[in-house]
Amino acid sequence: MRFNKSNLRILIPCVALAALFLASLIYGAVRIPVGDVLSILTGTFEGKATWQSIVLQSRLPQAITAVVAGAGLAVSGLMLQTLFRNPLAGPSILGISDGANLGVAIAMIYLSVSSYLSIIASAFIGAGCVLLLIIRFSAKVKSNVMLLIIGIMIGYLASSVISILNYRASADKVHQYVMWGMGDFSGVSLDKLPCFAAVAGSGLLMAVLLIKPLNALLLGETYAANLGINIRRARILILFCTGILAATVTAFCGPVSFIGLAVPHIARLTTGTSNHNRLVPVTILTGACIALLCNLLTILPGSNQVLPLGAITPIICAPVIIYVIVNRRNIHYFN
Repeated sequence: MRFNKSNLRILIPCVALAALFLASLIYGAVRIPVGDVLSILTGTFEGKATWQSIVLQSRLPQAITAVVAGAGLAVSGLMLQTLFRNPLAGPSILGISDGANLGVAIAMIYLSVSSYLSIIASAFIGAGCVLLLIIRFSAKVKSNVMLLIIGIMIGYLASSVISILNYRASADKVHQYVMWGMGDFSGVSLDKLPCFAAVAGSGLLMAVLLIKPLNALLLGETYAANLGINIRRARILILFCTGILAATVTAFCGPVSFIGLAVPHIARLTTGTSNHNRLVPVTILTGACIALLCNLLTILPGSNQVLPLGAITPIICAPVIIYVIVNRRNIHYFN
């Protein structure tokens, strides 16, 4: 079988994803031999029940969560960068993540709610309210730049309310909210994983179906309209898709920063194109790889301590953004 450059650019992230996924099942605070991990996965393991529980009940759902969350955030960042023709746009730029944060802050700090399902529901409600506002404004505001500014302002308003709630809250409630705000892929247990994967998977499927209008938008709205693309409908669908993905990941995993902003640039650098037929699958695969890598780096070797996910993602992704800013002229964006 012959591989051209396009096939290799897909194959490399696929191999990296498989390797990182397997590493996520093997590496952890408790050392489990590789052979035993493989036996547990194939159902032939007859050793310690605790090892089986660690792999199947903890590491496996955590790895799957990282894959789905990383893919969702990455592709939502790509769509927003194309829609707004802005390489520094990301899932949090429209205030949707801030809306989810506000919903959780109200639940934890103001209403003193701490159950897992209540936190997820609060995050979805907060993100959903902001998403509806953005879609409503998108019907009235024709300029993508103005819509982007409105989203940023909504995010600032949500952050201000969160600051007021934190200021008036007790120390234990503030600590609880801050810990949630660090982000974590381990919060989705095996029984909650199907729900998370189904909702995020529907968003990923929608992103794939939006490849044609995304490619048309690369030419500008005028050319896209001449090609038969309904600009208003495409904009609402893109906003809805990114909103669903950002809201789902934030609700189940907490705020996960930088992945949605940085990964589309990594995909552009590796593919050397702005064509979404290649860019969307590579972005999805790369986002999953980066999320798995960040999750692995949260585990301190030789100890039971785990670093916050929110402290690792900037270390991996921020240098990418700096490189993009410095070498912007050499990267394929909207041409």
